[in-house]
Formats: sequence, structure tokens, C-alpha cells
Amino acid sequence: MTNFTTMLIAIFMVMFWLFRAIVALCTQFSVDLLGIVAYDLNMEIIIAFATIICIVLIVKRKLIGVLAYMLIYGMYFGEHLFMNIMPLIQGQGAMSMDMVMNLLCDFIAILLVIFAFFDLLIDKSRKANPIDKKTDWYFKNQKYEDELNARDKRDDNNQYKFY
Repeated sequence: MTNFTTMLIAIFMVMFWLFRAIVALCTQFSVDLLGIVAYDLNMEIIIAFATIICIVLIVKRKLIGVLAYMLIYGMYFGEHLFMNIMPLIQGQGAMSMDMVMNLLCDFIAILLVIFAFFDLLIDKSRKANPIDKKTDWYFKNQKYEDELNARDKRDDNNQYKFY
């Protein structure tokens, strides 16, 4: 995990995971957290444990981690986002503060999935052909290599005297 964007995405994923754990606890104890609720408490707990595994796999740059994270969050948050935003777009529903806060959480979850997926896709191409400016000037510089070989092949013309 040498990429700064990967570290940022992982940090936001952990923060969102902690936030959803707090939401699940508040829902369990019937505490109002700005109207944000867990849609299905049992599923929320399962998703919380699966998310931990997915975050570890994403940090290790495994594609299966991002795909599992996308599937889990897409099925849970994406479905809720789609089902609640379509009536609003069609003008059939009314917006409440609770609905807005839940839709905002759904939108953030889907954004995290999209950012993690594209970060891994972009980084996969860099991993296949890495570019390191600190060492490539030495290892991938043919002119410098030829100059070193020419310097090594010349004769030693020094006059050594051993006393």
C-alpha cells in the first residue's frame, strides 16, 4: 500500500465502517442519531464483519476484496438508495430529514465503493509496469550503462611503485 490514494480510501472506509457500527448500536438501543437508522440490523452486523475482511483485501491490492465490497455495499446501500430516490425523482414522494440523512449515507457508501474500485483498476496498470523515478535513471539509462562499461574496459596506465 504505497499509494496515497489507497491509504486515503482505506482510512475513509474504516471511518465509514465505524460510523455504521455506531448507527447499528444506536438502532439497537433506540437512540436517535439524526434520523439515520440501520435498515436491517442483522444484515448490518453481517456486513460489518464482511467489510473488515474486504478492507484488508483492498489494502493488500486484491481484486476479490474490491469486488466483494462492491457486491455487499451495492446490494445493501445501492438498493436502498435506488428505491428511495426514484419516487423523489418522479415527484411521487416527500422528503423528510430522516430520508435525506439516510440517502446521504447511502450515497457516501456507493462513492466509497466506486473510488476503491477505480483506485484498484488504475493501480493495477501501474503495478504491471512500475515507474520509480528514484532508481530508473540508473537502471533504465542505456547511455549511462554504456559509459560505465567503457570506463571499466580502459587500461590501467598508472605507474605504480612498490617499495
